[in-house]
Amino acid sequence: MSSDVEKSVTVIGLGPMGQAMATAFLDRGYVVTLWNRTASRADALVARGAVLVPGVEEALAANELVILSLTDYRAMYEVLGPAAPALAGRVLVNLSSDTPEQARSAAAWAAEHGATHLTGGITVPPSGIGQAESSTFYSGPRETFEKYRSVLEVVTGRTDYRGEDPGLAALFYQLGMVMFWTSMVSYWQAVALAHANGLTAADILGHATDTANSLPGFFAFYAERIDAGRHTGDVDRLAMGMASVEHVLRTNADSGVDTALPAAVAELFRRGMDAGHAADSFSSLVELMKKGETQPQLP
Repeated sequence: MSSDVEKSVTVIGLGPMGQAMATAFLDRGYVVTLWNRTASRADALVARGAVLVPGVEEALAANELVILSLTDYRAMYEVLGPAAPALAGRVLVNLSSDTPEQARSAAAWAAEHGATHLTGGITVPPSGIGQAESSTFYSGPRETFEKYRSVLEVVTGRTDYRGEDPGLAALFYQLGMVMFWTSMVSYWQAVALAHANGLTAADILGHATDTANSLPGFFAFYAERIDAGRHTGDVDRLAMGMASVEHVLRTNADSGVDTALPAAVAELFRRGMDAGHAADSFSSLVELMKKGETQPQLP
């Protein structure tokens, strides 16, 4: 740790993730200042020596380094906005989830108030906080990141710096979330289908795990071809995939389970077929998805 970095930190936001981070800092001998809307969430941490302050201004005044663990960036504005004059000179490590554009806007907002914003994207659940093998993406001013790297390594042992653009850490985080949520929902779909046919989640666990473990090989195989814009049907064809996803859809329908997810996949394949990619690899769907033709109303 740099000699000018003290072992003290402020944590704002004490949901499960914030509590885990505060605990990790206490475990490493840090002086931890806390603030949370619901003060009782700090009780166990205070019993271990953390300091709970009554207001956001006091939380900001306590330390140069402030860890934010909030629901999203809107919550950051709600919490910090009324205390904006106290932001000058603070380093905000924002580990809240949101979009890359929100991260860029937040960095500009922080700068307007004399603070430095470092975006973070944690890749593990609360149980992974404080673990050497866990990782967090960071982006923002490199000098700030390097100054506090050893402090950030308390949160997760691995710190993956992605560049000066404050949106990059949020982007890498969301890339992971795209895959995580979709993959987990596909597993729930498989479990629902299994239950409808008299099988349990335990019955299909081995098969589900083997299927998931096969995916990295497919990722590696297609990455080079996609980056080269090569979607030739020498290994697979979209038309073949179309038949397969229709079988998946019909199997779920015949079993009486919800078909929203397999129907959405089938619709994407149909769009690829309609676009003339029947004889191409199903990786050609990437080109279709890049165009963003389907844009549902966002909240």
